[in-house]
Amino acid sequence: MAPGTATVAYDPRFGAGRVSLDLLATAHPCERFVSVEVLCAWIGESGLVPPHTPLGHADASWVTGFREVRAFLDQLVRGALAGPAPRPSYDRVLERVNDVARAAPPAPRAVRGGDGTLVRRLERPPACAELLGALARDALELLTDPVARAGLRECEGDNCPLVYLDTSRGRRRRWCSSEVCGNRERVARHRRRAALTRT
Repeated sequence: MAPGTATVAYDPRFGAGRVSLDLLATAHPCERFVSVEVLCAWIGESGLVPPHTPLGHADASWVTGFREVRAFLDQLVRGALAGPAPRPSYDRVLERVNDVARAAPPAPRAVRGGDGTLVRRLERPPACAELLGALARDALELLTDPVARAGLRECEGDNCPLVYLDTSRGRRRRWCSSEVCGNRERVARHRRRAALTRT
C-alpha cells in the first residue's frame, strides 16, 4: 500500500449471499475500490482470507485485477438472469472467467489460537491471482447449480442494479438490503400515503 494514499470510507455490503455477488456491490452506487487500502479491507471483511491475514504485498495491480474480474462476473450473472440465449460476447467472458478460476485458491491450514482453539490461517500470504480464482470459482459454482441459480434476483429498489441470492422462505425477498433499499421503499410509500391524506 502506498503511504499517504487517501481513501474514501464506506460501509461495505455483504448481504448478497455469495462472495462473488458481494463483489458486484462494490461498483454501486459508485466505484468502491478507490485504493489498495480499501480493496484490502474488503478482502479481509469478505471472508476470502482469514482475519488478520497480511496483505501488505498488495499493490495497484490488485485493484485493476479485482475491477476487471468484477466486470466479467457482472456480465455472467446478468446473462444468467436474462436467460440461456447464446451470445458470442457472453461466451468470451465465460472463457475468461474459466481461465481466472484455474488459479488454485490460497491454501488454508489450522493452527492453535491464543486460547488453544483451532483457527484458520493461510500457508503464506495470498497472491492476487489466487483470490481472483476463488471469486471466479464461487461465481461458476453459483451459476452452474440450478437450485442456486434459480435464487438469483435483481433488487427491486429504485435505481438499484444489485443482484443477490434469495434464500428466504418462499423466495419472496425483494431487495438487496432491507435496511437500505427496503427502507427507502417503505419511506417512499409512507410519503405517498401522507401526501394523499393531505389532499
